[in-house]
Amino acid sequence: MAADPDEELVRRVGAGDPAAVQALVARKLPRILALAVRMLGDAAEAEDVAQETFVRIWRHASSWRRGNARFDSWIHRVTLNLCYDRLRRRREWVTDEVPDVADPAPLPDAHCGEEAHRIEQALQRIAPRQREAIVLVYYQEMSNIEAASTLQISVDALESLLARGRRSLQTILTRDGADE
Repeated sequence: MAADPDEELVRRVGAGDPAAVQALVARKLPRILALAVRMLGDAAEAEDVAQETFVRIWRHASSWRRGNARFDSWIHRVTLNLCYDRLRRRREWVTDEVPDVADPAPLPDAHCGEEAHRIEQALQRIAPRQREAIVLVYYQEMSNIEAASTLQISVDALESLLARGRRSLQTILTRDGADE
């Protein structure tokens, strides 16, 4: 396995170097935040997930060792797990009150236009594993090998998820376009 570009920085974080913590946050926060927003569809919850991700890094940096996956894959896996914890809590929330209607306003990063908003909405409607694969490869710009490692699946399984995810998105977008 090639050298991990984050290994030295993580080692310094584990040793308690405040400059290393700042550098790691500056380097990783935008991608982690983008991943969480796309998985959760809620910017405030995504910020909470990103913060918890960095708290976990800070707590576990001294024990992290390069293994089968790069640090970048590990941090994405932590973020995905935290997102799924939140998504599970959403399903388990029981109340006698009628929930508020979801805010139809576009996500903060949907300023790119109506088409981007439609894609973000459709992304929230596909199967979670397909959404993970698409977000990691197309939005987080991971290679198929890196994304497969993050998801702890084979590259063939990842490519299958991507193909099914693209078909699901196409079906949703085509159907929604016909409804307009």
